[in-house]
Amino acid sequence: MFAPLQNDTFLRACLRQPTPYTPVWLMRQAGRYLPEYRATRARAGSFMGLATNTDYATEVTLQPLERYALDAAILFSDILTVPDAMGLGLSFALGEGPKFAHPVRDEAAVERLQVPDMAQLRYVFDAVTSIRRALNGRVPLIGFAGSPWTLACYMVEGGGSSDYRLVKTLLYSRPDLMHRILAVNADAVALYLNLQIEAGAQAVMLFDSWGGVLADGAFQQFSLAYSQRVLRQLKKEHGGVRIPHLLFTKGGGLWLEEMAALQPDVLGLDWTVNLGQARQRVGDRVALQGNLDPNVLFASPAQIRAEVARLLHSWGPPGEAGNTGNGHIFNLGHGISQHTPPDHVGVLVEAVHELSTQARGTP
Repeated sequence: MFAPLQNDTFLRACLRQPTPYTPVWLMRQAGRYLPEYRATRARAGSFMGLATNTDYATEVTLQPLERYALDAAILFSDILTVPDAMGLGLSFALGEGPKFAHPVRDEAAVERLQVPDMAQLRYVFDAVTSIRRALNGRVPLIGFAGSPWTLACYMVEGGGSSDYRLVKTLLYSRPDLMHRILAVNADAVALYLNLQIEAGAQAVMLFDSWGGVLADGAFQQFSLAYSQRVLRQLKKEHGGVRIPHLLFTKGGGLWLEEMAALQPDVLGLDWTVNLGQARQRVGDRVALQGNLDPNVLFASPAQIRAEVARLLHSWGPPGEAGNTGNGHIFNLGHGISQHTPPDHVGVLVEAVHELSTQARGTP
């Protein structure tokens, strides 16, 4: 059904297998910093018009790969498609972010929640298959979803938040209701990701974007436990091929060991974590992904190269204590800024490939 994979460097790194260089892709690599993305979005008329149209979603997913030698593509979609399918009424106003018309804030609203009919998300699965075909084996395709806790933040707040007052009030005053929301979310996300795998995704990533806003103790109960519930249900292989699982918690540096214990294949790191120290903390249990500060991309090309070299070196010199550089996927510590100069992204990608190849002594 799909063309043979020509570049499996990313997938090999996810499984801590030898690679000739450190693979690189970027969170939000298909997005507003690219003029071609902005042109396609204008044709689509709205963000959801873009995300729900198979041809547009395919086009924008491939745009960064036409510019840069990235080692993976990631599905163009949004983490809030799942709660939208639950009937919460998702909309995006330009410059204002996502909004839900029907936030979940009382017992009756919580009781109405259920795992949605995935037929409502057929546009996502169609996009996965379309993108996989359009890639023609160039690089692997990553599918993704928001974590149960992160989705709950948007569902209760009704959109983005600066203080998470509403969702935390519910968490502390009615933990029973919060656990109900999270259980439904976890089962919906697991099903959603498995269907992405069946549609053609070759790896899947769980974005726990707001796990870091929780207190220690609350994180384990309300975020980690439900990420675990998702991971336990995910397909580990499809069609006889291993499907890596990636988990990223922004602000989760305190809990790396506990996240590694969930046994994802890869842990994503934000830029507040020292990569070398993280590697020592988790050992050889998981691969690590990250973790350049996205704002480095506003610096000069020379400084970008220097920061890439510093981060690669922090992983540990190849050959030291048996280290070959395996198990590291270069990425940003969070999504790329919409204001990033596109040429600077090219500098980053070239530097990662060049410097990591030199460090390994690869011909």
